[in-house]
Amino acid sequence: MKKIIMAGASLAVIPALLLAGCSQDATSQDQEPKSKERSEVSSDEQAASSQQPSYQAIKPSEAAELLQSHYTETQLAEMPKTEAHGDDTERSVPLGQTLEKGTEDETEGPLQKNRIVSYYGHPSSTSMGILGEYSPEELMDKLKEQTKAYSELDPERPAIPAIELIATVAQRNPGEDGLYMHPTSDEDIETYAKLAEENNALLILDVQLGQDNIMNQVKSLEKYLKLPYVHLAIDTEFHVKEGQIPGEDLGHVDGGNVQEAIDYVSNLASENGLPDKVVVVHQFADIIINNKEAIHPKENVEVVLNNDGHGIAALKRSGYHQLVHNQPIQYGGFKVFYQKDEPVMTPEEVLELDPAPAFVNYQ
Repeated sequence: MKKIIMAGASLAVIPALLLAGCSQDATSQDQEPKSKERSEVSSDEQAASSQQPSYQAIKPSEAAELLQSHYTETQLAEMPKTEAHGDDTERSVPLGQTLEKGTEDETEGPLQKNRIVSYYGHPSSTSMGILGEYSPEELMDKLKEQTKAYSELDPERPAIPAIELIATVAQRNPGEDGLYMHPTSDEDIETYAKLAEENNALLILDVQLGQDNIMNQVKSLEKYLKLPYVHLAIDTEFHVKEGQIPGEDLGHVDGGNVQEAIDYVSNLASENGLPDKVVVVHQFADIIINNKEAIHPKENVEVVLNNDGHGIAALKRSGYHQLVHNQPIQYGGFKVFYQKDEPVMTPEEVLELDPAPAFVNYQ
């Protein structure tokens, strides 16, 4: 029987400790996202956009010190133990290194020299993440401030701000197409695409799937993925089978299907002369992704395995150790919940993780 790893907890404690927002994401009580047909992005617009810088990291101040200087000798010695929970307490890579042990990055993507800090959510819902709590302009101000905190801590790897917008929302009713998901309107996507472009930030489009398959959702976003600053995230726990309901039944995906999406994005970048892309794969339980060994980066795509889940900080650290440190693919990601974590981990605590997360997202 496959061992169940649930961010350091058993399956039985998901609702109490580490349910990664399933009930809120899949069944928001706020305004339902607007639906409209996707408009076309013209080839002229794509060509013009591809000539612009795809991102700009938030520069650290001249007073910013190297990462190691922010910790005492005692803290440095204790770091691996705080997440190992009886497992190997030796650090696998030096403090601050984001590339996982034994992996490579052959791209020229943003994670080679930078970290990404993102705000997650949907503009029509305050329960699905911080993105829905503020106007676009206020959100960007707060995002830049949070991003700068990481640049100050690790000036050798300045952080890039990113908006992670839920592009398809899993829901508990089947909807017109019977797929238990609702597409976000082009109007909303284009609003945040423009916001990202104007602020030299990244836009990450997140798909929650419902009963649809990964490739249908990725292909529906192709016109946006052809923009140089737009990247992809897959919320694996919301992919359910016929007869199941997102938020009530824990979803599953096959690593081979995730890899198909990575290959597709890689080919899209290559064929359209785009900057290298990032694909973020969300998970908060080992059982959510089967055949994980099939997932790997490509020449044009950096892959982040993001550890989701809210709750007690010690369990979140343990989950990262089990799901990222112990199962290296390329880069690790870590989600922080402003409202639900106990306590909310500071950037200093996040960067203690082994390896240091290359992608930090706030919900």
